[in-house]
Amino acid sequence: MSTVSAPARPSAAVDPVDALIKSIRIPPRPSLLADLQRELASPDPSPEAIGRTVASDVGMSGALLKLANSAVYGGRKAKSIEQAILFLGINQVAALMTGLLAHQAIPANSAALASFWDVSTRRAQAMVFLSRRLRIGEPDVAHTFGLFCDTGVPLLMDRFPDYAATHAAASLDAQRPFTALEDERHATSHAAVGCLLARNWGLPGDIGWAILHHHDYAVLDDADSPATVRSMVALSLLAERAICTYQGHSESLEWDKGSAQALAYLDLSDEETSELLDELVEAFHAE
Repeated sequence: MSTVSAPARPSAAVDPVDALIKSIRIPPRPSLLADLQRELASPDPSPEAIGRTVASDVGMSGALLKLANSAVYGGRKAKSIEQAILFLGINQVAALMTGLLAHQAIPANSAALASFWDVSTRRAQAMVFLSRRLRIGEPDVAHTFGLFCDTGVPLLMDRFPDYAATHAAASLDAQRPFTALEDERHATSHAAVGCLLARNWGLPGDIGWAILHHHDYAVLDDADSPATVRSMVALSLLAERAICTYQGHSESLEWDKGSAQALAYLDLSDEETSELLDELVEAFHAE
């Protein structure tokens, strides 16, 4: 199981895990995100104030309208930020904005990361679709988790010259958790680094915990883990399977590793699962 830091040691000792984590460049929380979070934390969040914050950045405004009008979010045609907030609600708008800000703040420019944000955005959309369709959890929370769960990948590629090879090898391991090889080679994992980023950006605690455990499918059987965490991990496997199908891949090793536990937790039959995945892939194609 991946952890962000090792157990406490005597103060005289140097904790190599702490030193490693400090050497990874974690982007600071964007000021626009801090503004959004302050408004959402107020006793009576104002759609008008949220709209002004969004409208203060022209690029954010355009990107938000494009996302709000996509088929995954209902396909309604919002012509203004105000309409987008009305259609989606302020929490979902804030989730979309958080994702757009993450895209700006986290580098993913190497050849190995060419499709990183496309896949991350697709996963976030899938999480919203599944959350709404199955009436599990809050769609905005599902969206944020879906977008952030792999953000540790570009950060580790930036830190370790050989991490791309580690990531490629881990993705082909049909038996062990994805994070096992990362931990062996780099003493941390993309799940641990993604959890740290989520905490530093002030995201809800359950999102960080779900990011930390999104390749640890034993959490699905752990009744002591929060339902939100278990739901996000389960839904992420459905999203993974749908994305693989959409991309033309017949297999998904992550699905093979955790689908039985995920479907048992979600109480879905094979037939229900097949129909749900077909609907999701069809929504992808409607984009």
